[in-house]
Amino acid sequence: MDLAALQTIINAHRALPGAMLPTLHAIQDEMGYIPEQAVSLIASALNVSRAEVHGVISFYHHFRTAPPGRRVVEVCRAESCQAKGGRALEAHVKAQLGVDWHQTTNDGAFTLEPVYCLGNCACSPSLRIGDDVHGRVSSETFDALISEARVEA
Repeated sequence: MDLAALQTIINAHRALPGAMLPTLHAIQDEMGYIPEQAVSLIASALNVSRAEVHGVISFYHHFRTAPPGRRVVEVCRAESCQAKGGRALEAHVKAQLGVDWHQTTNDGAFTLEPVYCLGNCACSPSLRIGDDVHGRVSSETFDALISEARVEA
């Protein structure tokens, strides 16, 4: 953990209006998660309590407090995807990866996250692996995608 890097990110965002969310996003974008050490640094810089910072982190599911896997798999849970077989896809993904939401595979390759719209509703059900969005994903499609991603991870 590089405390100097954390402090640099915090200092770059502390003067912004509503600085907490931009600061948290910047830290997670840079480090992949919000390290525990960041909470007290943010609280001090923004003149708020550590409980307030922790409250924001825990309220928004987007923020992680542990490093993610090498690739993040996001399965859309919005209405369109649910109507087109999303629940069955969720169950298959969880079984294939051997994890539940917000968990990382034992080998550290994948973290599974729910997402509530990928903007790909016409091609439901959808998921994203890393930066790549995939539509009309079946169990078989997922198996092929995850096999390919394992090679790349």
